[in-house]
Amino acid sequence: MAELNVNIGNLECKNPVMTASGTFGYGVEYADFMDISCLGGIIVKGTTIQPREGNDYPRMVETPSGMLNAVGLQNKGARYFSEHIYPAIKDIDTNVIVNVSGSSIETYAECAEVIASLDHISAIEVNISCPNVKQGGMTFGVTSCGAASVVKAVRKVYPKTMIVKLSPNVTDITEIAKAVEGEGADSVSLINTLLGMAINVEKRKPELSTITGGLSGPCVKPVALRMVWQVFHSVKIPVIGLGGICNWKDAVEFMLAGATAIQIGTYNFIDPTVSIKVIAGIDDYCNRHGFKSVKEIIGTLEV
Repeated sequence: MAELNVNIGNLECKNPVMTASGTFGYGVEYADFMDISCLGGIIVKGTTIQPREGNDYPRMVETPSGMLNAVGLQNKGARYFSEHIYPAIKDIDTNVIVNVSGSSIETYAECAEVIASLDHISAIEVNISCPNVKQGGMTFGVTSCGAASVVKAVRKVYPKTMIVKLSPNVTDITEIAKAVEGEGADSVSLINTLLGMAINVEKRKPELSTITGGLSGPCVKPVALRMVWQVFHSVKIPVIGLGGICNWKDAVEFMLAGATAIQIGTYNFIDPTVSIKVIAGIDDYCNRHGFKSVKEIIGTLEV
């Protein structure tokens, strides 16, 4: 077997396969389907300092080769997480990573500070790219200045590995990546969802209560792959790739383009065991091609 371990800054992962925030709950929801400790990491659903009810229904709709969502970061808040959810997940034998969001720079930092006090949370993923909230989220992630300001504030209060999740809804994603690297991000993950919409022609109304929402699934993969390749050649910190990954071949494409690790999102809803199959597929690929370590394929795309 090939060595599958990778490093995201100081974060050691037993393999490069993670699950994306918002598609895997808190991990325990999938325990009936597979051994979740086999994963390289679990990124739990978006967490904010104050509880959020999320957006009004309807807030999910199927689209060709994907889906739109406008859930709106529904969660019970960071303190509820630390008191009630953390005890149930802290002993999972993999990296448990919390996706952190906020409506202001101050609330991002407050949320990160609460999570920093939890010993068994390996890292945070700072979400500056959610398109489904009116305040915060993508508001900060679409400019270099806004992205840098959030990361700078979080870096002051969060000492462990900080991943920053980037938005594809920008003119030049490499500029955003370089800005957050400059303020102390240990890694960047990309892409979050693309802004899209769907219309009910009979009712002549939007399918989503929020009119627009985040597009994910296989349809976004070519965009995500291109952006990962661009960012890999623009920053020195590790890149985590996501967007439309459905099988091991998709995952290997992202790694060849420069991703040190990958996240599987929407396809978890179709096949709850997909991440385990992807780990096995990456291992098989490395063995067939004579790679002793999965690290040997990262960024080796020949152009």
